[in-house]
Amino acid sequence: MIQIYTSPTQTDEENSHKILDRFMELGGNMIDTSNLYSHGKSEETIGQWLCRNNRSDIVLATKVRAPVGPGPNDSGLSRRHIIQSCQESLRRLHTDYIDLYQMHAWDDSVPLEETLRTFDDLIRGGKVRYIGASNLKGWQLQKMMDMSKYIGLPYVITLQQQYNLLRRESENDEFEVCSNEGVGVLPFGALKGGLLSGKYKKQNGGIVVTSGRLSHASSIGYKSTQSCPALQNYENDDSYWKLMSAMTQMAKNHGKTVSQIALRWVLQKNIVASVIIGATSIQQLEENMASGSGWRLSHEEMMELDTLSQRNNHFVQNQGDIWKSKARIMFPNTV
Repeated sequence: MIQIYTSPTQTDEENSHKILDRFMELGGNMIDTSNLYSHGKSEETIGQWLCRNNRSDIVLATKVRAPVGPGPNDSGLSRRHIIQSCQESLRRLHTDYIDLYQMHAWDDSVPLEETLRTFDDLIRGGKVRYIGASNLKGWQLQKMMDMSKYIGLPYVITLQQQYNLLRRESENDEFEVCSNEGVGVLPFGALKGGLLSGKYKKQNGGIVVTSGRLSHASSIGYKSTQSCPALQNYENDDSYWKLMSAMTQMAKNHGKTVSQIALRWVLQKNIVASVIIGATSIQQLEENMASGSGWRLSHEEMMELDTLSQRNNHFVQNQGDIWKSKARIMFPNTV
């Protein structure tokens, strides 16, 4: 499963199309995006690519919730915003249906029944096949499942959640709900913005950054986020360096890269349906895809990584609250 951002500072439309072509050649078939990514440019790039490919061969996923303008109806999960956003996503994607339409985060300003009934209407109208969710807490997902059962509406079938060797708090609650309710987990951030790629080395009392998302973020002064963390937070973290040392040795033993070890660990978790990968080059795509089949980490290796990895139980700020703050910066006239 590949996720397309199409940030002009990292890759352009032509390169994105080449990556998608190679993704299909390698057996991939699910593409994930959002109306938020690059202000809709990601969906447009995928849409142009879809025009010359067989739509029925693709499982297409996108999202709704994030602010796309300054008005009161330009964000959230109200009936008006969902319907308008779906129409705009369909237009940009050059398709008449979305396979998996996902709520990008929780919205406590809108009654949940309104959101679920709107998704149901989109499914009945043939514009959406299935619904999913992202960035939820366990109680929020359980509430959605219970309400869907109670009033006879479609269930959420997937949950996108950040999950990697440095962020495992979803195991405590969200994944328990997924397991009990039959919801497939689609982890994003499996490489933690590059921190689990093996690209960063500790030398002369600091971290040497050569390439990758964190290097790019550092060069443009990008603020730390959950998917693109600050390197300084790990500079003196002994548990992180012990984990990286073990992963490096495993990579040598298997003839793989450290990134492939990180991805393989995620893929071998029973709750995981598929892992979301990103790529800015065909070489990077091929490396990531090679983690998917033909080899496995042993039980002992999985146990070692489980033991060494940081299982943080800290409070994670609600994604919707984060967007409210960002919207006031992106759109100064936000209501």
